[in-house]
Amino acid sequence: MSTSKFASGRSVIRLLTAVVGVIVMALMIPATAFAQPAPTIPGLPGVPLPTIPGIYTPAPQPPAPEPIPEPAPAPPAEPAPPVATQTGWVALADDATHELTVWHDGKVVRKMPISMGKNENPTPNGTYYTKEKYRDMYMDSSTYGVPVDSPNGYRTYVEWAIRMSWDGIFIHGAPWSVAQQGNTNVSHGCINLSPENAQFVYENFPEGTPIVVQGTIGGQYVPGS
Repeated sequence: MSTSKFASGRSVIRLLTAVVGVIVMALMIPATAFAQPAPTIPGLPGVPLPTIPGIYTPAPQPPAPEPIPEPAPAPPAEPAPPVATQTGWVALADDATHELTVWHDGKVVRKMPISMGKNENPTPNGTYYTKEKYRDMYMDSSTYGVPVDSPNGYRTYVEWAIRMSWDGIFIHGAPWSVAQQGNTNVSHGCINLSPENAQFVYENFPEGTPIVVQGTIGGQYVPGS
């Protein structure tokens, strides 16, 4: 083979190579123009996945929003005092719950189990106002017409007593009825408390503090009696 023929062959090869290169570049321009952004591997920032021309790769989705927590339920509102007071203290003796609720300056400060008058001697419903106090005393049935030595008579030593009415109703300590306080009425008409709760009432209730009795079978209290 002559030198001129060899040179001519090399020129043809170079020309064909250039033509093929131009064709390849022309084919790659549309794919590059419409290519999607290179996605990344979740959890590995900055590491792109290869983009294959002609194959759609979905863009990474943003993380789902955190659920909004439900607000905590509001606590139940405290009950309002049943009546107005001039002393800052009010009490409600409720036969439905066998409980004495105590307010001071409009806020509930204490709840305590009680026992009121049994069916034979029910405590009348109504608003009482505390009168004189007795650190300790003897109570007997003769004060309301029942002889001490009769079947229903009694003479009992009590502590932390406050008079509620002039006909013999007191609120006082009654350690003998602690097991019934909060569930059963066993008194002769008074409001029975544990010694600890009776002392609290005795030391905090000024004269003239209203004590409201509700829910008993005792009819209605006549103020002043």
